[in-house]
Amino acid sequence: MKPILRGLYALTPDDTDLARLTRMVSLALEGGVDALQFRVKGGTPAERRELAIAVKRLTDAAAVPLIVNDEVELACEIDAAGVHIGRDDGDPRQVRARIGAHRLLGVSCYNDLERARSMIGIADHVGFGAVFASPTKPQAVHAPLSLFAQARAMGLATVAIGGIDRTNAALPIEAGAQAVAVISDIFAADDPALAAAQLRSIVHQALATTRA
Repeated sequence: MKPILRGLYALTPDDTDLARLTRMVSLALEGGVDALQFRVKGGTPAERRELAIAVKRLTDAAAVPLIVNDEVELACEIDAAGVHIGRDDGDPRQVRARIGAHRLLGVSCYNDLERARSMIGIADHVGFGAVFASPTKPQAVHAPLSLFAQARAMGLATVAIGGIDRTNAALPIEAGAQAVAVISDIFAADDPALAAAQLRSIVHQALATTRA
């Protein structure tokens, strides 16, 4: 059965050190995340494959769905739960045909509601961001929180990304997002397990309140 992306969506740092990356992922999973995205852009294809396999071993053990960023073939090869693509990562229709109906397809829509609208019936969820100033992508366009209610009214599931941390994680959920994507506030934290646990609690409390 295809998983549903809801809650805390952790995105790995761009780190090609196998021991360091798997240690950080293990801590995040220990704290509690609802999904994890493998988002390593550095290294060679062979190195990323080795990293992705190691990370998937951890997510499988934790029963957490793994989504691969950008690399459609890698997602299929390691039997990931899904793939997330941006504007330059291929035609979403072709990607859907390649990954099949049983895998999640996430599509970045930045601050573009019409791009999101065009994903109805193709993507399982769309991402808007940066909703707040992002240390990972400081030049990213700003996506207003109003987009989430507009997309939800179209029947779209949405993920918020960009500058999300424990001080503001509830805001996109209250605005209509189904999940929040977080990198720095988990993986740059002194205690990634504690950060993940606190974030997940905040997000799920907001989901329960908003959907009540």
